[in-house]
Amino acid sequence: MSKTLQAIRGMNDTLPAQTPLWRYFEQTVAGVLDSYGYQQIRMPVVEFTELFRRSIGEVTDIVEKEMYTFADRNGDSLTLRPEGTASCVRAVMEHGLINNGLVQKLWYIGPMFRHERPQKGRYRQFHQVGVEVFNLPGPDIDAELILLTWRLWHALGIADSVTLELNSLGTSESRAAYRAALVDYLNGHFDQLDEDSQRRVATNPLRVLDSKDERTQAILAAAPKLEDYLDEESTSHFAGVRARLDAAGVPYVLNNRLVRGLDYYSKTVFEWTTDKLGAQGTVCGGGRYDGLVETMGGKPTTGVGFAMGIERLILMLETLGKVPPQLAQQVDVYFCAFGEAAELAAVQWAERIRDALPGVRLQVNAGGGSFKSQFKKADRSTAAYALILGEHELDNNCIGIKPLRTEDEQQTVALDELTDKLATLLV
Repeated sequence: MSKTLQAIRGMNDTLPAQTPLWRYFEQTVAGVLDSYGYQQIRMPVVEFTELFRRSIGEVTDIVEKEMYTFADRNGDSLTLRPEGTASCVRAVMEHGLINNGLVQKLWYIGPMFRHERPQKGRYRQFHQVGVEVFNLPGPDIDAELILLTWRLWHALGIADSVTLELNSLGTSESRAAYRAALVDYLNGHFDQLDEDSQRRVATNPLRVLDSKDERTQAILAAAPKLEDYLDEESTSHFAGVRARLDAAGVPYVLNNRLVRGLDYYSKTVFEWTTDKLGAQGTVCGGGRYDGLVETMGGKPTTGVGFAMGIERLILMLETLGKVPPQLAQQVDVYFCAFGEAAELAAVQWAERIRDALPGVRLQVNAGGGSFKSQFKKADRSTAAYALILGEHELDNNCIGIKPLRTEDEQQTVALDELTDKLATLLV
């Protein structure tokens, strides 16, 4: 017996009942980004594996454990992108978009891939919106990215359910000094650390600060603080970010253990978190990565950006009851036609309606059927009105308009008045 075909675990279909909410979210995001002057870029989902090894870091969990990597027919090692920043940096370098200090304010949207244990809010194929800015070194652009997300949360109605956590990782030099002090401290308590943290002491010690193990967190209480190792430049930059957020009235919490999960971050890092989704509390995160372009073979170029997980934000809208009720209505008007002559006329009038009212969502009945069966289809379509066209209406050059969601009476109007009448009803 053949195996039933189904989707790969952790890679989910988005069904027709779900896509209106996704489109609403995507359109809201695009509208906010457009209003701030950001331009969309689209990158391939497959890249050379070396791109991610060089940018994300050889000893990160993503590169070590989570990437979907394979050899193609030419023997090249390729990887399904696990995040978008590296691909975006590769694209702007390859096409010369950041040469000679040219400023770029870019955004992208699409699927990412990581071989993780699937759970609610965490999948093997997931979708992100990412924003990247190049060649703007000051704290003003860091603050703008946070203000942009703050405006988006208000547009989605979830601003009261998210918290901004903020930190500075300093420059690479100050971070190296802190790293050395942290490693000395952790080695002095090595046997008390959890297994993951013990491994990270030698490979990526700042990630120990992210440990969820209670014993490790207790040990970290007395660990050296990164803020004590920040150089003057980083301190001034961070103060500039905070001053702008204060001026705009954006609340935040300072979290000196916030380090983010990727090697390329420096100076400002931030996360938007929520307590409404259980363990999957981070819905958006990012920061500054001034050394990444140079690490990838380019000239010194400043960069800052963020990514937000669409699945988690969709789940949050559903959990908080913030799904706009109008999304349940997929069709405005359902056209019922009875008899061959009426069906032919319905085709003509449907196109006239679409010409006159470009935004109308009009569905013409297909497959014939009795009066009763067509009205069942009209009701299931979620349309507000049904148009009724049969032999009687054709003989009298008129058409019926029946409200489907109210107790109002059916109306009969002349065919040449149909589009004007619908324009009035659908306001």
